[in-house]
Amino acid sequence: MDDKTRRDSERIASFLEEHSCRDCVVMPLENCSWTDCFVIATVNSVGHLKGVVHQIWDLLNELGLSVNNRHKNPGEDGWTLIDTGNIVIHLMSQELRDFYSLERLWAAMEEEKED
Repeated sequence: MDDKTRRDSERIASFLEEHSCRDCVVMPLENCSWTDCFVIATVNSVGHLKGVVHQIWDLLNELGLSVNNRHKNPGEDGWTLIDTGNIVIHLMSQELRDFYSLERLWAAMEEEKED
């Protein structure tokens, strides 16, 4: 992951923490061909998710990141993915984060590719 992507992903994680998201994680993906890292955070409710998604656009513009999948209405199911190319942001309810366990899944995939 290059320095700009590292700085941008850390800034996104800080922004999410400032907006009451929990357990914000920047996860570098060294062996992934289509992105450099995930930023994963837990939201408190669908309303919180919508508010954070609405507010994050200004930060992404400030960082010079374009969004490849901009949706008018964030996920009603409690999970929204924002793809900026080098950084993929996952905003998830606690229930979905526990169920899909992206950190564990991708860590295992990274280990497999290193072998």
